[in-house]
Amino acid sequence: MTSPLTDGDLTLEPTSGSQEFTGFAVLLAGERVGTLAFRREERDVLSVRWNVGEHELGIAVRALRLAVPHAFDELGAQRLEARIPVDRTDDVRAASIAGLRREGILRGAGPSPDRVLLARIVGDPPPVSRDGFIAILNAGLPTKRVIAQGLLRDEDGRHLLCELTYKTEWDLPGGVVEVGEAPAVGLVRELQEELGVTVTVQGLVTVNWLPAWRGWDDACVFVFDLGVSSADLVERMTLQPTEIAAVHWCDPATVHERATAATTELLDAVAGGPLPPYREAPLSPE
Repeated sequence: MTSPLTDGDLTLEPTSGSQEFTGFAVLLAGERVGTLAFRREERDVLSVRWNVGEHELGIAVRALRLAVPHAFDELGAQRLEARIPVDRTDDVRAASIAGLRREGILRGAGPSPDRVLLARIVGDPPPVSRDGFIAILNAGLPTKRVIAQGLLRDEDGRHLLCELTYKTEWDLPGGVVEVGEAPAVGLVRELQEELGVTVTVQGLVTVNWLPAWRGWDDACVFVFDLGVSSADLVERMTLQPTEIAAVHWCDPATVHERATAATTELLDAVAGGPLPPYREAPLSPE
């Protein structure tokens, strides 16, 4: 039988045990204020759930700080998970304070809610240490999608646009920047991969914030100047067939006819003169 776990006036009193579940009553000064239970998901993976009702956040944090080491030291877990409905923000916060890192969102089917997945691995640094605190905070911070695009012109001032395989509108060359990759480096990589050419980034034109659109999250687009090239550059390109159907030098009329709304708005602004370092694109029509 598992012994009670205590922290001052807070106690986790064992209530049940089986191969699948290990349960506790959460007692505060001897009064039952909630429950906590482990479930064995795999041989060395446990999940934890708790309910302390309307009691303050600190009760859940204290209970979890008792429970987490018990899962590793006494129950043999190598990984401990919590799957919390997204609207239970206090429980998400309690799990983070107790040392679990946010890993993503598990989508719910039917009436089941989406759930935040948090987890702790047996070798993670203590949450009260500098490395542990940074890791937990970093995992929970929001991320912003970053795209790098290039303005490449020919001798007649036409802009290079890519005809894409996965949407009807044409777009500037470039793509999504990888995690840990500088935007300018990402642009050079994308053009090497998709067009088979090596470009030189000559400067930043603007950072263009795009609002959410057609199911895509919002993004920051780093727009770089790639200078002027001879028109026959397109004949030397090796296109990645899964993404690029063709490339075209486009005058303003063709841009308005074929480009995405965001690209058209941006190139119209470029034609009007130097852009500010940061700008916000208007919401594109659906």
